[in-house]
Amino acid sequence: MSSPLTFLFYGRSGAGKGTQARLLETYLKEHTGRDVLYVETGNGLRDLAAKKDKYFTGVLTEQTLSEGGLFPEFLPIWVWANALVKQYSGEEHLILDGLARRKDEVPVLDSAMEFYHISNPYIFHINVSRERAFEMLKGRGRPDDTDDSINERLDWFEENVHHAMDAFRDLPRYNFIDINGEQTIEEVHNEIIASIKELE
Repeated sequence: MSSPLTFLFYGRSGAGKGTQARLLETYLKEHTGRDVLYVETGNGLRDLAAKKDKYFTGVLTEQTLSEGGLFPEFLPIWVWANALVKQYSGEEHLILDGLARRKDEVPVLDSAMEFYHISNPYIFHINVSRERAFEMLKGRGRPDDTDDSINERLDWFEENVHHAMDAFRDLPRYNFIDINGEQTIEEVHNEIIASIKELE
């Protein structure tokens, strides 16, 4: 493989995109001889919240997470941009999860792709129905996964993330691929690998 690849993951809460991103990370490490930089905005925000004793931003981040509130655009952008600035050498495969989930964040991420000379990134939409996503989230048994909180997250996806995905679909240099998420974990992973032209 002559150059590193970049992958973005989208999907409803409960679609299993984090699981698939990690499986792809393992596959790339084992089969391509390159390191992988995995950037996940949610983890970055949780790390920031854990530093509430050091940063006032950490206090507000923890409060927003605990209340299930919406972060201002600048903060998730700062999380992933900071990771790229400090950790990306240009030689690793990139796996990006939880980035540009609102339409107005898409041009910012696209400008980063251009700055780093990343061509033809893959965008995987792990496509599951709202009903299936609800069942998966409810089945986790977490105390914060109430019917109301799950429906709020699913509503937010439809009101915001769908528009961000549509914006990427309109940009010709992105490989936008819908993946059937209503399969077994292994089948979804195999479909993702089969769709990556550079791995053929």
